Amino acid sequence: MIFALLGSIWLEVLLRTHVLRRWRRLLLSIAPVFVVFVVWDLYAISRGHWTFDPARTTGVLFPGGLPLDEVIFFLVIPLASVLTLEAVRSATGWDVGEGDGSASDPPVEDLA
Repeated sequence: MIFALLGSIWLEVLLRTHVLRRWRRLLLSIAPVFVVFVVWDLYAISRGHWTFDPARTTGVLFPGGLPLDEVIFFLVIPLASVLTLEAVRSATGWDVGEGDGSASDPPVEDLA
């Protein structure tokens, strides 16, 4: 997870993507994914579908048996993904659906 974060956080500074400055937008991007996967994990743990090896985690558990490591994973990987996407946008000018849907926005098939 450290390598994923270090591999993408420098893009924030170098390409000036301003992902961290737009924290509300970032929160709206990451929060739904975070909630869904935490609920999914808690359900899977409660049903015995999967477990986490205590020897390979910090040992810090949240209620329901969810390890701190998993919670951090659900925050770091989406953050690294958003940082990478915004870096690609910054370098290429790709709008990734930033338009308002007006007629001046190119159709999706024209973006390929």
